[in-house]
This record gives sequence, structure tokens and C-alpha cells, in this order.
Amino acid sequence: MDRDALADFLLRRREALTPADVGLPAGARRRTAGLRREEVAQLATMSTDYYARLEQRRGPQPSVQILGSLARALRLTEDERDYLFRLSGHSAPDRVTATDYVRPGILRVLDRLHDTPAFVVSVLDEVLVQNDASRALIGDAGSLTGMDRSGIYRWFASPETERLRYREVDHVRQSRSLVATLRAAHAVPGARSRACEMVTALSAMSDEFVRLWEAHEVSRRFEQHKVMVHPELGEIEVDCQALFTEDESQALIVLTAPRGSEAAGKLEFLRVLGTQTV
Repeated sequence: MDRDALADFLLRRREALTPADVGLPAGARRRTAGLRREEVAQLATMSTDYYARLEQRRGPQPSVQILGSLARALRLTEDERDYLFRLSGHSAPDRVTATDYVRPGILRVLDRLHDTPAFVVSVLDEVLVQNDASRALIGDAGSLTGMDRSGIYRWFASPETERLRYREVDHVRQSRSLVATLRAAHAVPGARSRACEMVTALSAMSDEFVRLWEAHEVSRRFEQHKVMVHPELGEIEVDCQALFTEDESQALIVLTAPRGSEAAGKLEFLRVLGTQTV
């Protein structure tokens, strides 16, 4: 790990960004060139003290997960992300199989979506980054680890909690859709992928999954209209739009409701309230 080069790289990339680049208000009396340390820490969901120690050349070796969060927060290109990993003493991620990296272009679109739930998902239905409105509606995915990061996995491994977000009448359709999505992901990059590991794990615990998997349905589409169930506000009807990356490895999901509708009022209430309990 090259602490001096890492600190300098983080500082230069932080100084090269403006609040507008990452969807933050500029505020008044800014003395710092670029972003403040606390702003980078906020975007990367880490403590300001931890980030400050990295820039001060006295921090511990960052984990792969921390580096992925920093790469997103600093809007690094894939080459810059690889460089960050190597400075920190890690091998650069495999660009074919890695899914946590979100391209700056997609992040810039997400940064401008404040009034409606929006989030970026991988081919395994892992929420990689989300806005506050999304956290208020579907929960904060930042604390999830391992296979639990995947909505596909949670749907079958923890149905008693995960399926509460959908009406019971929609459960069969959602199960089929998720398994078809996993089928599409399973074909690339092959049998040794994380998708294959997930298939093995789910096959051992869910008869429903096995039955649907054997049907060989393959698809990666999102329902254009769905009904989400919030634990306190009840049913919220939303339209779902998906913007895929060029290689279709990730998708930006945006949930909206017609202006003036009851659902729009509920989404606005959630946006203002945030993740507080009603």
C-alpha cells in the first residue's frame, strides 16, 4: 500500500469535483477547492474521520468495499478506479465480472433525481447506489453484505420479510421475473460466476426457486407499472422506467407517479420525511 500516493490521489480527485458534479448544493462561503472531506465521506457512506485519515497518510488499508464506495463518490473512471485499488495494495477488479463499479454518466443522472425514488442495480438485482427518496421507499441497501445484497436472493431466502413490499397477488409474477433475471445473468460470464453460486444456494433452500429455475425462462425486464407496499403508508402505485448501461450490466431504475395522484402525494411525503418513522 502506497499511503503517500493514495493520499495525494484522493486529494486531487476531491479537488477536481464540484458540489454540482455530485448533486450537492454549493452552499455559501466555500473555502475548499472542490468537495469537502465530509462531503466525500457522506457520498461514500463512511465516517469523515476515516476518510480524513486516508488523506493524512495514517489510515489503515482500505477494504475492497471501501474502495468501491470511494470510486463511486469521486466519480472515477474505470482506469482511475483500477489505479486506486493498486495504490491501496489490492488487485484491480476484473472488468468482466465486477458489478459494483457505477459509471460516472449514470451517477450524474442519478444525482439530478431528487424528487422521486431512483437507484442503480446490477444484473443480480443488487442496489449499488440509491438516492434518499429510494431509501425512504424500499429501505437502505448500504448495510447489506454477501448474497443478501441481491433482491433475488432475499426474495427466496427471506420471503417472510422481503415479500412484504409487494402485494400477495403479485408474488407469483415477481418470483418468475426474478428467476428469469437470474437466468440471464447466469449465462455470463459462466458457471463459476456469483450467479452460479446463488443458484446453488437457492436450490438448496427453496423448492419454489427450483421449480421456476427448471422452467428456463430468461428475461431482464422491469415491470412498467407496479404496486409497492410501504410498511406505514400502504400501497403506492408507481411507473417503473429502466435506463440500461451500454453493456446492460447495470440499470438505473426510476419510480414515478402521475402528478396530483394519491401515489405522488405519498412519494412526496416520503421524500420530505426521509427514513424517519411515521
